[in-house]
Amino acid sequence: MQQILSTDWLVLATLCAATAATAVWWLSPNPKPKGFEQDLLQGDGRSDAVFLFDDTTLIGWSSGARRFIGEQAETFNWANLREQLARSYPGLPQSPGFLKDVGPLVLSGTANAESREALCEWIDGVTRVQLRSTTSEEHNHSIDQELTTLRSAVHQAPYPVWLQSDDGAVTWSNLAYDDLSQKIRGRNVDFSEPLFTDLDDPMASGKPERISIPLPESKKKLWYNISTTETESGWLCHAVDVNAVVDAEIAQRNFVQTLAKTFAQLSIGLAIFDRNRQLVLFNPVLIDLTALPANFLSSRPNLLTFFDRLRDQRMMPEPKNYSSWRHQMADLLEAAAEGRYQETWSLPSGSVYSVSGRPHPDGAIAFLFEDITAEITLTRQFRSELEMGQSIMDQMDEAIAVFANDGTMTFSNAAYHDLWQMDPDGSFAKITIMDSSRVWQDMCAATPAWGEIRDFVAGSENRTAWWADVQLRSGTPLVCKVSAIQNGATMVSFRSPEPAPAPVDQQRFAITKQGK
Repeated sequence: MQQILSTDWLVLATLCAATAATAVWWLSPNPKPKGFEQDLLQGDGRSDAVFLFDDTTLIGWSSGARRFIGEQAETFNWANLREQLARSYPGLPQSPGFLKDVGPLVLSGTANAESREALCEWIDGVTRVQLRSTTSEEHNHSIDQELTTLRSAVHQAPYPVWLQSDDGAVTWSNLAYDDLSQKIRGRNVDFSEPLFTDLDDPMASGKPERISIPLPESKKKLWYNISTTETESGWLCHAVDVNAVVDAEIAQRNFVQTLAKTFAQLSIGLAIFDRNRQLVLFNPVLIDLTALPANFLSSRPNLLTFFDRLRDQRMMPEPKNYSSWRHQMADLLEAAAEGRYQETWSLPSGSVYSVSGRPHPDGAIAFLFEDITAEITLTRQFRSELEMGQSIMDQMDEAIAVFANDGTMTFSNAAYHDLWQMDPDGSFAKITIMDSSRVWQDMCAATPAWGEIRDFVAGSENRTAWWADVQLRSGTPLVCKVSAIQNGATMVSFRSPEPAPAPVDQQRFAITKQGK
């Protein structure tokens, strides 16, 4: 019985060991097939360098890779490889795990690289880097396709491109150049003869230069920006059509000349300052008004220098001090930029200028100077005459008021103010014939004359002068006379009645007594 139990334990232990071995085999990674690494080390050529890495550890290399590894096979890793190849093959990943995520990479080598490209790929946990040449038939075919595409792109370019030798002969040209040559010189043209003959400037400067070619049987020219590049085969030249730019410049220049001629005929001085506050345009009248020299204005002074010079010439009001002058200029600039600068300058010479500032496009400012001395003088003279007339009328005893054809009072003298106890000049509102007739009616005995006066002022027919006797409530008699004057106006006057004439005998007695 005891022997049977020992046999059973032996069988059970054997089964457990087999099961454990099977589990370990099942859970372990799949082993690489025999010769797997040797297959990965095979390159496209004997000189190809191939490196195999398990993560960052070097696990295999080809004979072509030995010169990179040297005596460091045991310590050589991915960082060492990248240190040697990163400059020759830009884009080499910092970590081989990058290839597992993005897939194979083909990196083109720089001019310093012995091989033309590097193939980096992740294959079943092994990172493979192969430095290979690009002389394969497939790669050559790719290069041929690329060159064909480039030639077609240059040949079909919409602007002239040509190759010119050092002695000036055209050795190659694209379709745009050929079409332009035939347009200018006809179909039977010798394409070796250069269309643009003088290329010394762009060749010397290395920058695009504007060159023109004349049209046959016409005074018009075609303008191009020519740029040149020196190559081993000669000078590669490009021509860009700039006729639209030239036409725009000519139109702008003609427009400016037209403006200048127009401004020259103005009687108002004009000064335009650009966004940098420099004088860019002025007319001859400005010289006459400001007495500033033409050479000073032509030097494009800035705005502050311009007004400083006006102040020195006593051609603007003198400021109290220089500090206030600077503040005044700042306020002037701000007001002009907003289009609200408008002032009248009374100069020490007696002249009077109207100066205004207006904003212009692109931040420019224009100042207008107008001599209004004659107008101001005439206005002052007219005002003086009016004041004199008013003074004369105020000396009269007769109370006078004048009403326009719309019924508004336009004039009254001091006697009128005293009689009716009112001052029309002290009222903000206009006084009409209705307002005046109410005052007359309140201060006088009842009479139909006031209504007739209102009708006379408002009417346009039967405007013969007439008069009426009226009486103040105090008992003082008055004679009211209504007369039509020019422009449909009406004058209403009030005076005391004249005393009755004395008898003839009394007049003789007075004369005789005066004679004695």
